[in-house]
Amino acid sequence: MTHKRVVMRRAGPPSVHRPVMIAIAGDSAAGKTTLTRGLLAAIGTDNISSICVDDYHRFDRQERKGLPFTPLNPACNYMEIMEQHLQLLAMGEPILKPVYNHHTGMLDRPVLFEPRDYVIVEGLLPLHSRLSRACFDLSVYLDPPESTRYAWKIKRDMRDRGYSEQQVRDDLRRREPESAAFIRPQRTWADVVVRFAPIEERGEVEAGLLSATVLLRPTAPHPDLTGILTADTREAIHLKLARDDDGKPVDALHVHAYASRETTQRVEEAIWAGLGIGQGLPDSLGLIDGDLRSEPLAVVQLIFLYHLLLARRSQGRDLEVAP
Repeated sequence: MTHKRVVMRRAGPPSVHRPVMIAIAGDSAAGKTTLTRGLLAAIGTDNISSICVDDYHRFDRQERKGLPFTPLNPACNYMEIMEQHLQLLAMGEPILKPVYNHHTGMLDRPVLFEPRDYVIVEGLLPLHSRLSRACFDLSVYLDPPESTRYAWKIKRDMRDRGYSEQQVRDDLRRREPESAAFIRPQRTWADVVVRFAPIEERGEVEAGLLSATVLLRPTAPHPDLTGILTADTREAIHLKLARDDDGKPVDALHVHAYASRETTQRVEEAIWAGLGIGQGLPDSLGLIDGDLRSEPLAVVQLIFLYHLLLARRSQGRDLEVAP
């Protein structure tokens, strides 16, 4: 099926079973899983499911040692199968999904994946092709500074995958040409670009809790935050017109980690109230590792919940969250 046919079918009369599809793309250790985890917990696994397109690797970790490319290269992945599966999910159909085990580096047995009302698709290459991009209601690219991402990857791979720091640094150097060639260009196609980065003049450092900048491009409808962006909340969040990488104007939403917890909580509660859920603010939002909490992350996750609501209501249905 061509990308145009996918767009036309998804734009037609809503199917009872057609899910809202969101892509979260970004390089390794950019924060995709952390962002996704909070949304899954907030909505509940009865209503939302997630898939990682890194499962479509062609080769296991041992086999890749003798290859001239890395998992960041489309040639290292079953891209055609990924596109086919995304089309099926976009129409509400189940798939038999491959499984790449990040802990062992092996390809495990495929599993049945059935889409819920909402599907989050995260990974290295979900926005690589025009056909895959046509499957999504909203596309997101995570764009932390490379120094910050390197620090996150070193910490994660040493803790979770048993690598030494030098092994991770060597792997990052090997991957850099393909990051530039295949991963970062996806930023161009995203409706929303999110960057968690320190504001040095405010004393923030890469190892601490970081502020967020959210670029809201006009390629998708975005929540109306005018009732929230007031003088009382400016310490925590403000919106300004900026220039994107291509020079085009874009709305840039800044969420400040240095703001007081009281001010940021007012922002979070106002956004949540605007969803009209009638339940308390989920505790899962903003969690990073264990009990470590980032208020900018919580605000970003709430904005994406708002997007889910907008997409769901465009189908004549409402957003549901975990009890």
